[in-house]
Amino acid sequence: MKVLHNITAGRPQKLLQPVLYSILSNLVAAFPFVLIVQAVLLIFEPYVTPDTELQTGKLWWICLGLAGTAILMFLAEIPAYRSAYRGAYHVAAEGRAELAEKLRKLPLGVLTRRDPGDLANMIMGDFTLVETGISHLLPQLAGAFVLPVFALAGLLVLDWRMALSMFAALPTAVLVMYATARLQRRLGSTHMKAKLNAANRLQEYLNGIRVMKAYSLTGERFERLAYAFRALMSESIRLEGIFGPVILTAMGFLRAGLPLMVYVGVQLLLGGELGVLQFTVFLVIGSRIYEPLTSALANYAEFRYNEQAGERIVKLLEEPVMSGNTRALPEDSGITFEHVTFGYQGTAVLKGLSLTLPRGSMTAIVGPSGSGKSTVLRLIARFYDPDSGEIRIGGKRLREIDPEHLLKGVSVVFQDVYLFQDTIGNNIGFGRPGASQEEIRKAAEQARCHEFIMKLPLGYDTPVGEGGSTLSGGEKQRISIARAMLKDAPIVLLDEATASLDPQNEAQIQRAIDTLIQGRTVIVIAHRLGTIRNADNIVVLEHGELAEQGRHEDLLAAGGLYARLWKLQQESAGFRISS
Repeated sequence: MKVLHNITAGRPQKLLQPVLYSILSNLVAAFPFVLIVQAVLLIFEPYVTPDTELQTGKLWWICLGLAGTAILMFLAEIPAYRSAYRGAYHVAAEGRAELAEKLRKLPLGVLTRRDPGDLANMIMGDFTLVETGISHLLPQLAGAFVLPVFALAGLLVLDWRMALSMFAALPTAVLVMYATARLQRRLGSTHMKAKLNAANRLQEYLNGIRVMKAYSLTGERFERLAYAFRALMSESIRLEGIFGPVILTAMGFLRAGLPLMVYVGVQLLLGGELGVLQFTVFLVIGSRIYEPLTSALANYAEFRYNEQAGERIVKLLEEPVMSGNTRALPEDSGITFEHVTFGYQGTAVLKGLSLTLPRGSMTAIVGPSGSGKSTVLRLIARFYDPDSGEIRIGGKRLREIDPEHLLKGVSVVFQDVYLFQDTIGNNIGFGRPGASQEEIRKAAEQARCHEFIMKLPLGYDTPVGEGGSTLSGGEKQRISIARAMLKDAPIVLLDEATASLDPQNEAQIQRAIDTLIQGRTVIVIAHRLGTIRNADNIVVLEHGELAEQGRHEDLLAAGGLYARLWKLQQESAGFRISS
């Protein structure tokens, strides 16, 4: 059952209909064999019994029967084909959607541990293999054994010695496949890893194409990609070169049943224990009976390979999601950190951090790079859970709040803005699904982006390209703020929202942010200390610990880390590039 669970990406019930229809189709396909055997018996009967005449009338009826079975086979194949392919495509479509939804609910740590191309290859490539397993391989495997089983049952009645000799080599063929199952799994796993690595390196190559052009790391000089492709080629050859002979060996053992049956038949015929007609029937059936079994052996190897793709999907689907039993945010949007410790892949970033971020206040978080500023925001948005300690909103433990409902009360404006390949209006509308055009327009006006939107060819219906590639950094940032305005959440997280912008854009965005934060609990990360000097509270982090906190004037007077950072920024403001 585990194999069936994996090959269907966790939906084994979807196999019931395709397999049943495939078995029915193969049973119908056995009718011509029965009629052909009857025809052979009628044709050979005058030669065996000289006084018997050829019954041409019955032969004509058999011909009509064969024509009828052709129609029956066609009719039986229609539901088998439809159920197999539709079932496969439904499993893949539903599975891809489920996996995408699952990714949205997983902690970011689960996703960041994987290469960027891994998940894309899983959603597209692995599900394609699952489609093939459901539509082609498994129904054919199930159907391939129907005809031999029924043939064996019928032939045992005719002559059990001939029937057993015909299938005597089958256990050996099955034993060969079973004995090499671990080898096949190991080879398949190595090949799949090489394929995934090649996909990841290609994704990396495309994402970093600008850097490679800038540093002349083009084409053949990008060895990581070339090595990945060479490794994939080697593993593909190795998989076929090693396991191909194994399958051929199993096929050879399987087909050895035919000469063994002929030998046994001749001995029985010479001994007078078997009639010519019976021997002829075994020859007719024996010449065709091994074809479905031979195909099944070849398909079985591919089936087990595709099953590994399904297993990867199932493992990701079984990853625990971030849970919570509370679906309502407390009215008090104040945030408290209580001895919070957190790290990425074993490296500690926050170390016993305790903070209080009062409701309706603006708290700025500053500190050197790597001090844990962005991590604080990610923990508040519950992209991760702390390794130890507690974070509370309005006194409620963050772990107890359902992540879906938590994020309804949190607006996040990132430094690196991502816009979807859609219109500007729809990108703003993501802030609150179902918002009217008037509400979207009002949010854009508050974010100071209505004016530049109206200058575009189609206004709010202008497509922005993937990632917002047709807009400038400042324009994308203002649309991101408009999205947050529309969401109207009580908690606002700003992660370097004005970084790397020209003075004109920075001024526009700063005015938009001033509108956004009114009456809300705001946590802002800023490297430019001048933009947060009016914050209600400034938290200074160093090495993941609280170094100091207070208002701008108090921290300057204290002469600590904040004062040093302020002094350095004031001095750097006068720097000039000399010739």
